[in-house]
Amino acid sequence: MAEWMECFRGVVYPWDCDHLGHMNVKGYTGMFDQAAFHLQHRLGLGPKDLVEAGETAVDAQHTVRFLNEQLAGSLIVVDGALTKLGTKSFTCTYRMHNVESDEVAATTEIVSVYFSTATRSSMEIPAALRARLVGSLVTDP
Repeated sequence: MAEWMECFRGVVYPWDCDHLGHMNVKGYTGMFDQAAFHLQHRLGLGPKDLVEAGETAVDAQHTVRFLNEQLAGSLIVVDGALTKLGTKSFTCTYRMHNVESDEVAATTEIVSVYFSTATRSSMEIPAALRARLVGSLVTDP
């Protein structure tokens, strides 16, 4: 059975915070974006893997839940998992934790569409890649 994978570790810097003193949306989004690149690489969907085939994954939707505010100096870890697999799309879910309190700070669900760079349109996920992805699905997100 596939498991969640650690995808990112970082710290909330003062410049990640807004005028109220807590991490702003840009900070959360940036950390989740970095985590997504790492998870997709581990799933065989890294930029180098896809460029040679003339294919890529394009984010179509991000759903973020902000649960516990994070302040400058907070230590962050993000884990992620492939949670849904469609014909032309897949969904990865990420959980951001505060290392010291172990509280979930935020979650995001990112729906990505498999995409041909030649035709500039969505395409079915190739069979070999699909077989690899099926083995990476987390069944209880």
